[in-house]
Amino acid sequence: MTTAYLNRIATAVPAHDIHHHFARHARTALADEPRRARLFERMIQRCGIAHRYSFLAPDHLSAGGFYAPGGFPDTAARMRAFERYAPALARTAVERLLDHGERRRVTHLLTTCCTGFSAPGLDQDVIEQCGLPRGIERTMVGFMGCYAAINALKLARHIVRSEPDARVLILNIELCTLHFQETGDLEQMLSFLIFADGCAAALVTGEADGVALDGFRTLLIPETRDLITWTIRESGFDMVLSGGVPNAIQTGLHAHAADIVGGAPARAIDLWAVHPGGRTVLDAVERAFGLDEEALAASRAVLRDYGNMSSATVMFVLDELLRAGARGAKGCAMSFGPGLSAEIMAFRSA
Repeated sequence: MTTAYLNRIATAVPAHDIHHHFARHARTALADEPRRARLFERMIQRCGIAHRYSFLAPDHLSAGGFYAPGGFPDTAARMRAFERYAPALARTAVERLLDHGERRRVTHLLTTCCTGFSAPGLDQDVIEQCGLPRGIERTMVGFMGCYAAINALKLARHIVRSEPDARVLILNIELCTLHFQETGDLEQMLSFLIFADGCAAALVTGEADGVALDGFRTLLIPETRDLITWTIRESGFDMVLSGGVPNAIQTGLHAHAADIVGGAPARAIDLWAVHPGGRTVLDAVERAFGLDEEALAASRAVLRDYGNMSSATVMFVLDELLRAGARGAKGCAMSFGPGLSAEIMAFRSA
């Protein structure tokens, strides 16, 4: 049976680095509560993030902006912004990945997104703007959160194994900063501290280049359903990200560690592509598998430079590993999201 390979990845982020501007915005909101302000300041220093990018300019966090105090936008306004800004970011990533001739040969388009929806949607925008074939097969993997990219890779593998000549374009695009909420709740504000906008485009084919997609599994951690939720409400999409997530991830992964790494010791895995849902999430994965400090270096670098871009993030990590040029190496990729669930992929360098 044909082996499917993730040949290459291209990434794109918007122009505006808003991490420090958001921190300033949050400090203003907490100015009258010194204890919570001090806790927030400690978290800023420890979050492991230096940059996060948004389609919104920093002045949109002030009076008269998209997030004007006392006048945060409703869901309709946020979706209009998605329709305006998402196609351009997607086009940038696709054009970095494929030249015009390669685009004409793509047979399938898989799109993941949990931060914006419309119909006709983003996939049709990309087909028109990037010159993809009009007869391309399209699939939308919607509202799965941070682990959607692993599911898209799984689907691409199924396609290539059943159609050996298929050339599958995967597009993971998220505008997470569309969904900031006006809140005084510290835990919710801390969740906004990590999220950012970004896009990854990837090509999966039967050509032996990049990394081979060897297998997939899902781990649904029991009694964790309410730790991560993502629901559509009147004022955008409402995120609940509990402080109990890292411990639940550590416990769940540790209990199934032998199965996840195929019965071998964790040190037999050369490359780890772990979704950086936050610094404490990466710490939890390290503890679950007994990894050394360097094992998740690529994940920590992506967290530092881009923050958490939901489904796109693990693809940024895989891109870091691909560009490092490791050969003959065994790898494990994983992402976490609502459920609480982990989606896991075994791969190896071609």
